[in-house]
Amino acid sequence: MIPEDQRDTFAFLARPESHGPSVERVDQVHTHISAIFLAAGRALKLKRAVRLPFVDFTTLDSRRIACEAEVRLNRRGAPDLYEGVAAVTRDADGRLALDGDGDVVDWLVVMRRFDEQDLFSRLLVRGELTRDRATALARVITDYHAGAEVVPCADNAARMVAVARGNRDSMMASAPVVLPRETVETLTARTVAALNDHADVLIRRGRAGRVRRCHGDLHLRNICLWNDEPTLFDAIEFSDAFQVIDTLYDLAFLLMDLDQRGFRRLASIVMNHAMEHDPDIEGLALLPVFLSMRAGIRAHISATMSLNTSDPAHAQEMGRRALAYLDRAQGYLAPPAPRLIAVGGLSGSGKSRLARELAPHVGAAPGALVSRTDVLRKRLMGVGPYEHLGPDGYTEDMTRRTYAALDAECRAALARGHAVIADGVFATPGERADIEQVAREMGVPFDGLWLEAPEDVARKRIGARQANASDATAEVLAFQRTLDTGPMAWPRIDSSGPRRETLARAREIVGL
Repeated sequence: MIPEDQRDTFAFLARPESHGPSVERVDQVHTHISAIFLAAGRALKLKRAVRLPFVDFTTLDSRRIACEAEVRLNRRGAPDLYEGVAAVTRDADGRLALDGDGDVVDWLVVMRRFDEQDLFSRLLVRGELTRDRATALARVITDYHAGAEVVPCADNAARMVAVARGNRDSMMASAPVVLPRETVETLTARTVAALNDHADVLIRRGRAGRVRRCHGDLHLRNICLWNDEPTLFDAIEFSDAFQVIDTLYDLAFLLMDLDQRGFRRLASIVMNHAMEHDPDIEGLALLPVFLSMRAGIRAHISATMSLNTSDPAHAQEMGRRALAYLDRAQGYLAPPAPRLIAVGGLSGSGKSRLARELAPHVGAAPGALVSRTDVLRKRLMGVGPYEHLGPDGYTEDMTRRTYAALDAECRAALARGHAVIADGVFATPGERADIEQVAREMGVPFDGLWLEAPEDVARKRIGARQANASDATAEVLAFQRTLDTGPMAWPRIDSSGPRRETLARAREIVGL
């Protein structure tokens, strides 16, 4: 629905001639709080003059402030996309113009237009959101968070409870027409209880710099390919409560969006790649409630869109989505119990690939944490996961330290209720015994898998690696094959065939 006092502006922006003589058509994209007019190479974004539980754009000045803030904040994630702010003016003869000499009647965010087919939501549908693009996106997000302004926050637990109660108010605005009141109230009570259970973690994170000026609305429709790079745009500008948040709560929106669309594998890849660059193990305890809150937000947004459309079919579809999100929000709050799986084998056996593909099927959404010795070794040496290490990174002492770090990371994640897949060679009986002991100490089920592949297959895999945390070479493999691995109690899997067969066999062994 178009606010009454913006009808002239909507009509003006929808006309091609308003945008110049060369413009032949104007495409439009509408949300519950904005309207975007796509004309030639530009996108003009108008704030709707609406008041909702979480935003008030009913005054001209509030829309100007929001437009200016949006440009300022989004230039950090998408500096090439955001050109500035423009005014819609009314001349003395009553005609509207862009940045004319008359009185200002509204304000616009001006962006460079990108191909809508480059939205990550579109890439996903076309099967073009590959693992490489998912990992590139994870790195963009971790860099974005690393560079974000730290906002000291001593009351992070109380702030998150306030967000949960605000979500409840937003959902109740559509009850009982779209969302059932009782379900909303039950979800809110469970969410607040979960936040209170982890209040000490939230407070500690607020004091330790985990609360930052984040994106705030990090889902697939707010990410695009620009110059072939993942680019974050349309960050929230109108509410510190939505933008000044825990970095993992920011990431959780993307993870939930992928999961809800049926792509938990990609959600797991994004989470685990982000964890490689930013090992936020403590945050795993909060992930179920963070995912739930993000699903609740999409529930109330879908419900609002259902109420505000004049198209009955669209209203029905938005109502269906709202209920699906509400159901997903409840499900996240009841995660499965944690477990520990270890995947071992010589270099080139496919253990890291199996760990990655097995992770989405194990534990709480979006899947198990994959703890990799290749990554931990680099972390101990003070370098990035994909930087090459020399011989000093592979001494016996360094290997002992690496496996001790693996055991410690597994303990920490399991203690926070999250399943783990430990990925390492596990060449010695002692290393295998130690990881099994971790499971016993933490009181969780354990499964060990030992992968084997012929030497020629393993060599071929090693030679084909790109952007991989492993530094293994054919020479390293040759040395490993001389080792005495001792008695092998873990089930052996021939991993030389298609990966789907290896995954199916592993799932069968661990009872998935």
